[in-house]
Amino acid sequence: MSFGRDDIGWTPIMEEAQRATRVLHPDELDLPRPKNRRIITVANQKGGVGKTTSTVNLAAGLALHGLKVLVIDLDPQGNASTALGVEHRGGVPSVYEVLLGEISVGDAAAKSTQSDNLFCVPATIDLAGSEIELVTMVAREGRLKEALNSESVEALDFDYVFVDCPPSLGLLTVNALVAAHEVLIPIQCEYYALEGLGQLLRNIELVQSHLNPALWVSTILLTMYDGRTKLADQVTAEVRGHFGDLTLRTVIPRSVKISEAPGFGQTVLTYDPGSRGSMSYLDAAREIAERGAERKTA
Repeated sequence: MSFGRDDIGWTPIMEEAQRATRVLHPDELDLPRPKNRRIITVANQKGGVGKTTSTVNLAAGLALHGLKVLVIDLDPQGNASTALGVEHRGGVPSVYEVLLGEISVGDAAAKSTQSDNLFCVPATIDLAGSEIELVTMVAREGRLKEALNSESVEALDFDYVFVDCPPSLGLLTVNALVAAHEVLIPIQCEYYALEGLGQLLRNIELVQSHLNPALWVSTILLTMYDGRTKLADQVTAEVRGHFGDLTLRTVIPRSVKISEAPGFGQTVLTYDPGSRGSMSYLDAAREIAERGAERKTA
């Protein structure tokens, strides 16, 4: 039974509790399973736009609906690993050893504390120097792609793989773009939102031309939206005007709860499931899943 604002006995706390119940106890068959595994790189060389936050919360939203999801933390800071409750101290199996070919993705993937369907290949401090080591390797741009094409990944049967990139356009990001089918670009609804985006799009075009012809920008996600400002609406209109239908209808609001959640080793979906931020990421995850089903693409 649910209550609305016009019902006797309605309270804001009751409404939030109902939203939390819908998040934590969803219908597992509610979201369509993709026909083929979708590998999505989340990239934007501009820092502080919500790359990692969006990666972990979208992944958690899909996993809570019964889809099997892997997050690859390709940022040496290891923030995605922290948010998913996965150990990433020095010495644990990580994406660093995967890139060097020492272990498989299956060996490095650890189950997240957020969901039985959610896994993460963590990033350790060792990853910080990996770009220097990769430079001398054969097919250095395709190390991650090779790892994701292994039998260990096939055996785990993931529906989605999200790759969280560092805030740069270096060799780690290139590896992420070569390995992916799709690129998701988070754009914050603030000043200079589109600054540097042209360089990212040019790099994506270079990867398409020389290394991964199947790559394409499938999704633009607007983050840090503050409805109290005219600026947020102006940026939203500008992004939608430029990217059109690639931009998700769902906009992620600026939220204290979203910012707090990683400090507790959680996504916002488990930290505060009834919050506006949680519901927004759940809606965005649903939109991504439904769009993928409509396209019938990997």
